[in-house]
Amino acid sequence: MDYKQLIIRGISYSQTQSGAYALLLEHEETHIKLPVVIGNFEAQSISLGLEKDIHPPRPLTHDLFTKFIVSANYQLVSVIIYQIVDGVFFSNINFKNKNTEEELILDARTSDAVAMAVRFDAPIFTTQQVLNEAGILLELEDVAKEEQPFSETDQSEDNLKSVSMEELQKLLEEAVKEEDFDTALEIQEEIKRRKKKID
Repeated sequence: MDYKQLIIRGISYSQTQSGAYALLLEHEETHIKLPVVIGNFEAQSISLGLEKDIHPPRPLTHDLFTKFIVSANYQLVSVIIYQIVDGVFFSNINFKNKNTEEELILDARTSDAVAMAVRFDAPIFTTQQVLNEAGILLELEDVAKEEQPFSETDQSEDNLKSVSMEELQKLLEEAVKEEDFDTALEIQEEIKRRKKKID
């Protein structure tokens, strides 16, 4: 089957479901976006998987499963979002044994599949049919307006701007230690913004 590769464009608060997030995937060639509604835990897990340099003090479920896969000598080859039924996406995670080349396909929720894919830097694919049924074409400016960081209020962002880099690092360490990943990601974004200005 001719699969279409997707990239992660971002995670924003869901406009339609309270307490949920929208994971925005995009087909690079056509710029068609695939919005997937995911829960708070999965949104945090995907974001932490993308960040790479924020390490929770204790492993999250997806980190634990990642360690198990590596220990069992498998690698995650790809994720395929193959179907949508009544607004629910269906996905497979494709594994391969490093020794025997044996393939293993597991059914998974799309949010879990993406959380695993980011930890292995594995490609995410979908079918043309799924893109036709659930894909939307947005201008990038519209997407930027829709996407919001994980902060609860704009005021907290303003507060971070007045804090020194040294203090930000301390706050980041405290947030990670307390497993407050929403705050940790927010602080991480502020640190990145400042480093970009320095560069």
